[in-house]
Amino acid sequence: MNRAIRSAVQAMSAYIPGEQPEDGGYVKLNQNENPYPPSAKALAAMQAELCKVGVYPESSNRIVREAAAELYGVAPEQVMAVNGSDEMLRILCQSCAGEGDIIAVFTPGFTFYKTLAAVQGANVLSIEFGKDFRLPPLPDLSDVKLIFLPSPHAPSGIAFTPEEIVKLLESAPETALVVIDEAYADFGEWTAIPLLKDYPNLVIVRTLSKSYSMAGLRVGLGIASTEIMSQFDKVRDYYNLDRVAQVGAAAALRDQEYFNANIEKIKATRTRLIKGLKELGACPYESQTNFVLVRLTEYDAEKMYLKLKDRKVLVRYFSTPQIADCLRITVGTDKEIDTLLAEMAAILKEEK
Repeated sequence: MNRAIRSAVQAMSAYIPGEQPEDGGYVKLNQNENPYPPSAKALAAMQAELCKVGVYPESSNRIVREAAAELYGVAPEQVMAVNGSDEMLRILCQSCAGEGDIIAVFTPGFTFYKTLAAVQGANVLSIEFGKDFRLPPLPDLSDVKLIFLPSPHAPSGIAFTPEEIVKLLESAPETALVVIDEAYADFGEWTAIPLLKDYPNLVIVRTLSKSYSMAGLRVGLGIASTEIMSQFDKVRDYYNLDRVAQVGAAAALRDQEYFNANIEKIKATRTRLIKGLKELGACPYESQTNFVLVRLTEYDAEKMYLKLKDRKVLVRYFSTPQIADCLRITVGTDKEIDTLLAEMAAILKEEK
């Protein structure tokens, strides 16, 4: 290995995203994508903007920040528009944690937090969930720089209560930021955004990938105090969102009628999925996201994943010990969920 590469990078493991099949014909329920198209208003805005791509975009992503601020009841200066929520997570780590600093993460969880910590040469404090995925007893956090907690949580789909979020905020030192990753909050019942006014150490991260059907556009949001955002803006890539992404995201955020209709469809299908999994004898968690984590008590989870893949149905399997008996299933269309349940039933029947 070239000695120019930092030792921290050489030693780290790369993040592994969900599988993207090269050939078609799959029922793809492994990456928590929205099965419905983006807002027609957003598509029209992007189409109209294509003729302007020879000119640099507005560098502060003003129209996106203003649309988000209006929607969430904050000031535009409190919002940062980023190249997917992953960029916001990177900015947080680059801004707050250096070599030897401590970043706290909850496990099992989104492994990209650990990847970003490794890039910085930071140490990771892992706080383990129990099988109920409620907020566990907290260790001493006095030396921590960043605390990452997804709510609703991935991969369980469980949302933490306002009381649990406040407990975490009040347990953190004044020198640390608590990051609530709300990638799936639009499918749940509440958001931590109202807590911003009382907790200056709170940062909220959101994405348009899931609830707005824009996974391929790569637009995310960070929301925090104006003071914090002014510092993060120094680290942000100067032209991080292109012209097409900016107008599409702004239009999507303002088309709440279409957005709400899609959310309700996904919630209804989520209820059908949970009911169907229970009828198969499995144990799904009561999700607040657009996916369902299900424990297979009488069948090997990895074997089910592979057999479903053979039948061109993709779900997600993790070998992490706490969830090695689980599958994570994206809430697709009703037709896709019917196919999944039918194939699972057929596999279970074969084993009898």
